[in-house]
Amino acid sequence: MKAIDLSVSAVRELNQGLHDQAKQLTEAEWVVTHSNGAHNIAVGVDQALFIDIQGHAGYYCAGMNKKAHITVHGNVGTGVAENMMSGSVRVKGSASQAAGATAHGGLLVIEGDAGARCGISMKGIDIVVGGSIGHMSCFMGQAGRLVVCGDAGDALGDSLYETRIYVQGSVQSLGSDCIEKEMRDEHLSELKELLDQAGFAADPKAFKRYGSARQLYNFKVDNASAY
Repeated sequence: MKAIDLSVSAVRELNQGLHDQAKQLTEAEWVVTHSNGAHNIAVGVDQALFIDIQGHAGYYCAGMNKKAHITVHGNVGTGVAENMMSGSVRVKGSASQAAGATAHGGLLVIEGDAGARCGISMKGIDIVVGGSIGHMSCFMGQAGRLVVCGDAGDALGDSLYETRIYVQGSVQSLGSDCIEKEMRDEHLSELKELLDQAGFAADPKAFKRYGSARQLYNFKVDNASAY
């Protein structure tokens, strides 16, 4: 196990060591101490590493992650797991805005709350939030699944494409073209699998499903004055 103390080492040194593992794997398990909210921790990892960050992290923690399994024992700033491709990221605390933004794959678990624009423009990632999420979450969500065990803020799923959204609590308002949809057996099964992966004991039957009404896909000349 490789231990890096960020009170004496720079984040650049940590990230370079992680990147080197893609060329020659010498250390599969990493522990990062005294993170103290530093930015860009474990960005661009491209190897199946296990990275344990023992403290809070700043913005873009685990951004562009590929293959790695990263755990943060604290809160994270803006853009955690931004543009993630695969692997998993687990946040033991809460996350700021734009969690999982533009991410193409993998699993992001936030055990606390997530701020505004959670899952903005998500393209295949699965996001499971143990608490609540802020406004404009899943804006222009294209693919993947967003699960919220708490409540959702204003304009949930605005301009949504094919992302599936499951919310257990209340939704302050739905965004343009986002509607409540029927919860069929296949969705209950899908949701249970996601909750199990996240380690949450919530009952899938307590959730509602939201998705696209598919009315914004094509330009309609009758609505030209509205554009």
